Amino acid sequence: MASYYPPLGFHFKVEVLGITPNDQDTRFTDVGGLGIEMSTEDVAEGGQNRFMQKYPVRAKHTDLTLKRGLLKNSEIIKWVQDCIELFDIEPKNIDVKLLNEEHEPLMTWHLVNAYPTKWSVSDFSATNNSVVVESMQLFYQYFTVDKE
Repeated sequence: MASYYPPLGFHFKVEVLGITPNDQDTRFTDVGGLGIEMSTEDVAEGGQNRFMQKYPVRAKHTDLTLKRGLLKNSEIIKWVQDCIELFDIEPKNIDVKLLNEEHEPLMTWHLVNAYPTKWSVSDFSATNNSVVVESMQLFYQYFTVDKE
């Protein structure tokens, strides 16, 4: 009987499709927000004040959060700045790939029509010896999953 081991979450890469990245642009330390939830609407039960009915309305995807060490020359950050600072919003599709030990995709999340809504840099402190981390938050409409 073969044993199944769940994949490890530290080997992944992020690709913003339509942007030619340098080698560092696909490397992030954290990816968060790959999730979906069902929005519901509460409706009072007719004639019964003791009960509320909950009806499904639509699926809602959480915002994607990406973090990495500050990168000075990044095509992704240029796109983020164009969207946020110049209000030149050009949605892009994004692939988040969970990789195996041969650097091949185990699973790929295809995020559709993503654009940045927030960008920030970690605090500077003379009492800490830590890397400067940039963080970006992106809205996307939905995602699909490929299981390789």
